[in-house]
Amino acid sequence: MKDFHHILAASQKTDWTQRKGAVATVVKVHGSSYRSPGARMLIMDDGRWIGSISGGCLEGDALRKARQVMSDQQSLLVTYDTREESNQNLGIGLGCNGVIDVFIQPIDQMNAVMEKIVTHQKPSALATVVSGSAAGHLIWMDAHHQIVLSTAEPSTIHEVSTDLRNVFHTRHSHLTEYNAGQVFLELIQPVPHLILFGGGFDARPVSQLAKSLGWRVEVTDECVAHIAPLFFPTADKLSLCQREFIDHDFSITPYTACVLMSHNYEYDRDVLKKIIHLQAPYIGILGPRKRFDKMLDEFAREGIALTTEQLHSIHSPIGLDIGAETPDEIALSIIAEIQSKFSNRSGGFLKYHPGPIHQRQPGTDQVLKQVYLDNSGLQKSV
Repeated sequence: MKDFHHILAASQKTDWTQRKGAVATVVKVHGSSYRSPGARMLIMDDGRWIGSISGGCLEGDALRKARQVMSDQQSLLVTYDTREESNQNLGIGLGCNGVIDVFIQPIDQMNAVMEKIVTHQKPSALATVVSGSAAGHLIWMDAHHQIVLSTAEPSTIHEVSTDLRNVFHTRHSHLTEYNAGQVFLELIQPVPHLILFGGGFDARPVSQLAKSLGWRVEVTDECVAHIAPLFFPTADKLSLCQREFIDHDFSITPYTACVLMSHNYEYDRDVLKKIIHLQAPYIGILGPRKRFDKMLDEFAREGIALTTEQLHSIHSPIGLDIGAETPDEIALSIIAEIQSKFSNRSGGFLKYHPGPIHQRQPGTDQVLKQVYLDNSGLQKSV
């Protein structure tokens, strides 16, 4: 979803009556690849691009192929073999041990659906025809399994609809062959939504780092002086909210991470009491472990018993153990922990991780995009 946000933002700032553009999408991977299926980049006719489909090794050739797409206004499916012994056609020895299929299509085929996907803010499914005479046709299905937008023929919609609905359950983006041609079916998840409860100076780098990753960020505090736009210039929303209204004024979903960092014990305790019964899969509390233990003792005296699932969602002390001390280092620790939580990964050294870095579909060599959250807010491996 981050790619959609950045591409849409760039597209909305561009006068397409004066410029041409194309969108390149990774639709299939065998073996190793820097990016997974669903990775996208916008390529402009002046040589600029937004997003990426690799670590930089394929972008140059994709730009050349995109110029052809922009000139002909015809989509193109390109296969890159990055195995060292097979990629001499690229003029370099990549040695990445992967075969990547990239679909390049004119930007005007994507503009309308991108805006709907970004504003939807719920899981959705997208089918893109990538071969045959219908290449570039799209079918977008919302979270209610309704076809909201389509440029495909009715016969293609009928043929693809069942598999597109199944993507919500299998959570596996993949390329499939139909009568209309090869179709890339993908599950599109909302970007993580971060709410910072407390707008102190150490919340600022947390907000900035989260926004640099494309996350949606809100900051709230009971003190108006803490939430000046000058302190959080990139945040999506700043709000002055008393603690008793927290559960009414904020939308917390299975894609929301809540970070309590006000340095006010009573405020953090009261906010936790409000949000613990909502859907947030991650709640981080800044401060030492004994601070959270004190909260639990007070909850127990009030007859509030947290379930195992609720305790699992609370992270106190907050962050990964990277030796963080400064506000910027602590922000990195916090954001890294949230990312590992949402991806259901341990956050350890990759050198000690057995097997491939990216998860793959069992029984295949197909790389998976990530580990997703289900609708109940629990994390599931796919």
